[in-house]
Amino acid sequence: MSEEILVNVTPQETRVAVVENGVLQEVFIERTTKRGIVGNIYNGRICRVLPGMQAAFVEIGLERAAFLHASDIWHSQQDLDESNSDGKAETPSIHELAREGQEQLVQVIKDPLGSKGARLTTHITIPARFLVYMPYSPHIGVSQKIEDEEERERLKSLIQKLRGDDENGGYIIRTVAEGISEDALCADMSFLKKVWDSIQERAQTTSHSKLVHDDLPLSMRAIRDLVGTDVEKIRIDSKEHFQKATKFVSKFIPELLAGLEYYPGPRPIFDLYSVEDEIQKSLQPKIQLKSGGHLVIDQTEAMTTVDVNTGAFVGHRNLEETIFKTNLEATQAIARQLRLRNLGGIIIIDFIDMNSDEHKRQVLRALERSLEKDHAKSKISEVSALGLVQMTRKRTRESLEHVLCEACPVCNGRGSVKTPETVTYEIFREILREARQFEAQTFLILAAQEVIDLMVDEESASIAELEEFIGKPIKFQVESQYTQELYDVVLM
Repeated sequence: MSEEILVNVTPQETRVAVVENGVLQEVFIERTTKRGIVGNIYNGRICRVLPGMQAAFVEIGLERAAFLHASDIWHSQQDLDESNSDGKAETPSIHELAREGQEQLVQVIKDPLGSKGARLTTHITIPARFLVYMPYSPHIGVSQKIEDEEERERLKSLIQKLRGDDENGGYIIRTVAEGISEDALCADMSFLKKVWDSIQERAQTTSHSKLVHDDLPLSMRAIRDLVGTDVEKIRIDSKEHFQKATKFVSKFIPELLAGLEYYPGPRPIFDLYSVEDEIQKSLQPKIQLKSGGHLVIDQTEAMTTVDVNTGAFVGHRNLEETIFKTNLEATQAIARQLRLRNLGGIIIIDFIDMNSDEHKRQVLRALERSLEKDHAKSKISEVSALGLVQMTRKRTRESLEHVLCEACPVCNGRGSVKTPETVTYEIFREILREARQFEAQTFLILAAQEVIDLMVDEESASIAELEEFIGKPIKFQVESQYTQELYDVVLM
């Protein structure tokens, strides 16, 4: 499987596209005025402790206070070893871990999403090319995607050897470290130690609610985090960012130099694989499948729902086979859309009802396989009694729709508007209400063209009856700036 990373840089924003076999899989967008803060480390100050939620709110200099749960606060191994009656490690009370006014070094693990503030942790992690350093934890872990047991043991032994007995910090060995040499791991560990020493020094001199350490810009993060063994090219359309990337790659990932390219082409870089068109499609609720079926994806505050439909696909054998093939095809499309749209939280998938338990099992396994390339963690349940598949996908940043769009000012995000008939009848009730309360010679209705047209045409008899009932004339005025739901009743 060949993979390319396209980096489009403008003064206003940086966009990164991950393309596999010529098909867009993921898009990352970072705007100059709204840079993501996941991975940033702050000198925070606890402003409120909430015992009922076992959490605290922390001031880190943002518009809204950030959220810190007790389970995300580091405490000593002695505390961890104290267990409750059923033998499970028990998290100490929030009162034992935090107090108002306390300064605390914290790291952002989730960007502010919607009305929620950022999510924090005190379990600091610092990523590099092959390793993630955990200064407060002695643990050594290996990415689950490294499946070879011998390789896992080799890497763990190397880290243990290089770390020695004096160092307290732990490491997570990343997927790209598979097969890597001892020297490369040693260089990563040395780099991470220097970064951590620098963070500690800055934390001592930085006042509370201030940034201590910020993560790399998106163009560099993409190279550090997204590049694996399948990546053949990294194309960047900015000369300045290409030069920065070259220096970064030369220092930390020299084997990638051959695949790094500056793209000066006349066509925009995102037009190479129709990336712009795919982004526009991903903002639509309906996704066509090659077979003729389609998906309908509905993203709400509480959850995301995915509905699978056969559409124009009629199959060649029987109904059950048609449904099974459509559901199988849908699994790949769903996995791609989850990555592309960056949908997270609770996701409910309504596959077309299948009678065969074997077909259900195969569709679930196909969905799991399709999600293997996804960088975000996901968990899938079995098919429920209602024929629904429930899953969760870890959300650390805003979805593509939330980054690129805002709620419609006409319908306030409902996705629908009141019909002219509904608005007309509301106006009738408003006139009756005001006629009882106030003295007026004339009532003037200001409304959109569609509403006024309906009143003077189909509802003209109703208007005549209303005028007779209130004993006052009613006049009309079209307001071109009014939306269909907006109106005013003016007393004259």
